[in-house]
Amino acid sequence: MSKQQQDFKTFMKERQQVAAAYVSGDSGPLGRVVAQESPATFMSPGGGVVKGTKEVWSRYQQDAGRFEPGSTTELEVLDMAAGDTVAYWTGIQKAQARMKGEPEPVANKLRVTEVFRREGDSWKLVHRHADPLTEPKH
Repeated sequence: MSKQQQDFKTFMKERQQVAAAYVSGDSGPLGRVVAQESPATFMSPGGGVVKGTKEVWSRYQQDAGRFEPGSTTELEVLDMAAGDTVAYWTGIQKAQARMKGEPEPVANKLRVTEVFRREGDSWKLVHRHADPLTEPKH
């Protein structure tokens, strides 16, 4: 395994912690890993596209506000790779989300692709595409 791949694998452990905080309504840890330099994009599970670092961060903060403490999430990585300046992972994000206004946690499975780039010595999230995982109809 290359140094870049090992570094990204280590980073993905932090990414899991960031995701757990986010689904509990805390966007702060995500703020440390989102891109500060353009471009940045977000394709939300609810549809639509957000472009620009400020706009993407604003949307992440807004969406985190929909969650309540006590939610859980797991990133099931199907594939990931890293080079000198770009990395990605793709897989399934499973959650039991406590949503504001909902009496019970909501089970959720998303197909996710995230792309990261190096900004200084850190990996930064520059693109997230997430949509609901649906079972194929036979």
